[in-house]
Amino acid sequence: MYTLFFIFIMAGSIIVYSIIMWLYQRKIVKALTEEEFRQGYRKAQLIDVREPNEFEAGHILGARNIPLSQMKMRLKEIRPDKPVYLYCQNAIRSGRAAQILHRKGYKDLYHLQGGFKNWSGKIKTK
Repeated sequence: MYTLFFIFIMAGSIIVYSIIMWLYQRKIVKALTEEEFRQGYRKAQLIDVREPNEFEAGHILGARNIPLSQMKMRLKEIRPDKPVYLYCQNAIRSGRAAQILHRKGYKDLYHLQGGFKNWSGKIKTK
């Protein structure tokens, strides 16, 4: 009986945490459609937060690779006075990157809705 109660409490806690994080991300980062993303990313800092091997396989033309795993160490490479456009494979890591940046004082944060997998524009591969 106690095990079932414990599992129920843990599952509920995970669901509540997930909802809170989703609402927090919606508050700090604006999700843009591909069309909206295209209109603004050339005037902003375009950052691909995927790992280097993913970046080399294909990335949006003009993007810099700052993987989520290195974000805290490489914050000095990102200007806080310019908009930051983030993307990853499916918009999960870019949301986490936005949380890190927001905690460090960055305010003008955007990410590609659906991530790179939905991008139909120009890409560069190595």
